[in-house]
Amino acid sequence: MLDEQAKKTMLRKIPHGLYICGVKDGEELNGFTVSWVMQASFEPPLIVNCVRRDSISHEMLKKSEVFAISFLEAGQKDLAANFFKPKRRVGNKFEEVEFYEGQETGCPIIKDSLGYIECKVVGTVEQGDHTVYVAQVIGSGVHRQGDPLLLESTGWQYGG
Repeated sequence: MLDEQAKKTMLRKIPHGLYICGVKDGEELNGFTVSWVMQASFEPPLIVNCVRRDSISHEMLKKSEVFAISFLEAGQKDLAANFFKPKRRVGNKFEEVEFYEGQETGCPIIKDSLGYIECKVVGTVEQGDHTVYVAQVIGSGVHRQGDPLLLESTGWQYGG
């Protein structure tokens, strides 16, 4: 029998970074905070990005099959918080955030981040309440050096 409390406690011990995932559908842009991201292959360079299925951004990503991940720096908790709420509730999340559109995907990239990767979806697994997107890294850049923002350092929890 599964001990629910033990499961939640242990799954929350998996370390995660906090990133902003930028998506686009035509002229419409959006961004949302993601933490279930990891590298999956050296050649070709692949990552896995798990996205909640009941969101506007999920639909945008599913349709366009491209996204950009902006890597946040330790101390950018407030910036991450700006991208937590759904677009349908808060409107344009990029209104007060400097960004530019990636050369490879056209997806929004946050200027004040450590850097970014641009990705093209090459596979999906639709199980549970998140879709697992497997994506090839097709563009990247470094804005500056620094330590990444980690979920654990924020006091927030997403998992379990």
